Amino acid sequence: MGHSSAVWDHRAAIELIKDWNGIDQVVLRNPQGASARVSLHGGRVISWRNDLGEELLFSSSKAIFKSPKAMRGGISICFPQFGNCSSIEQQGFARNKIWMIEDDAPPLLKNDIRGKSFIDLLLKPGEEEPKCWPHGFELRLRVSLASDGNLALISRVRNINGKPFSFLFGYHTYLSLSDISEVRLEGLETLDYLDNLCQRERFTEQGDALTFESEVDRVYLCSPNCIAVLDHERKRTYVIRKEGLPDVVVWNPWEKKSKAMTDFGDEEYKQMLCVDGAAVEKLITLKPGEEWTGRLELAAVPSSFCSDYFDPQLK
Repeated sequence: MGHSSAVWDHRAAIELIKDWNGIDQVVLRNPQGASARVSLHGGRVISWRNDLGEELLFSSSKAIFKSPKAMRGGISICFPQFGNCSSIEQQGFARNKIWMIEDDAPPLLKNDIRGKSFIDLLLKPGEEEPKCWPHGFELRLRVSLASDGNLALISRVRNINGKPFSFLFGYHTYLSLSDISEVRLEGLETLDYLDNLCQRERFTEQGDALTFESEVDRVYLCSPNCIAVLDHERKRTYVIRKEGLPDVVVWNPWEKKSKAMTDFGDEEYKQMLCVDGAAVEKLITLKPGEEWTGRLELAAVPSSFCSDYFDPQLK
C-alpha cells in the first residue's frame, strides 16, 4: 500500500539501529524506497540511496569506522574549523563527537517537514572543547529525506556564550561517481578561487566547466546557490543547492596522494569527488544569543532531466 506525501508520517519512516561499534545510527526512508543513514558519531550522513537502491555517496573501502577517527566518506559536518589552518584539529571537532537525538528541536523558520522523514541532532560542548575552542554553543543538525529522494541538511549554530565567537563551517560531501575523467562540474565558471595546492594563491576560473585530470583542492568564492556535477557514464547529475554557504570546496586527491592515505584505496580517487558547500574564506561571527543557519540540498536526477532542476542563478 502506497503513501501520499501529504500524509506520510516521518516517525514511521525512521529506524534506530547500531553499527558494529555499538554507536547509534538513524535510517530514514521515503515511500518510494529511497533511504539515508546518519551516524551519531559526527552527525555524519554515511549513506544516501535512490529508489533503485543505488548508493549516491562515496565511502572508502578502507575507511576506519572507529572513534576518534573520522570515517572517509559520506557527508561530514566541519565545525568550527575547515581545513588545518588553526590550532583546532583539521576540519574541526564536530565530526568526531557523539551527537544526541533532539526530540523537541526549536522550530525552523520554514516549514521543512511536510512529506519528509527527518531526524534532529544536537551537539553541545564537551569537557575537552574549552582547551581548543572555549565557547558556549549549540550546533543543531536536521537531516531530511523528501518524497522525491532529495537529501537536505540544515545546520544551526547558536551562541550561548557571554561573548562573541567566530567559526568556519562546511558540509564535506563525497559524491559517488563512475569515473572522474568522465565528470563535469558546472556553475563555477569565471569565479575566483583559492588554490590550496599553491599556498592558497588566488586565481580566476577560465573554463566553461570544470573537468578533472589531476589533483584538485580549491575554494571557489562567492559561488552561486546552485551547481551541478554531471556523471556522463551513469547519465546522472547531482544538483547541489545551498543557502548561507558562500563558498564551494572542490577536492580530489588523485593518484599520488591516494596512495599516501591509509584509509583510502589507491584507485578510489576515480570513483569520487568532494564538492562542499562551505563558509571558509571569511569567519562567521555570532554575538551572544545570535544564530546562524546553513542549508545544503542534494538531488540526483537523470542527466536528460537536469535542465528542470539546475539554475546556476538560483537565489
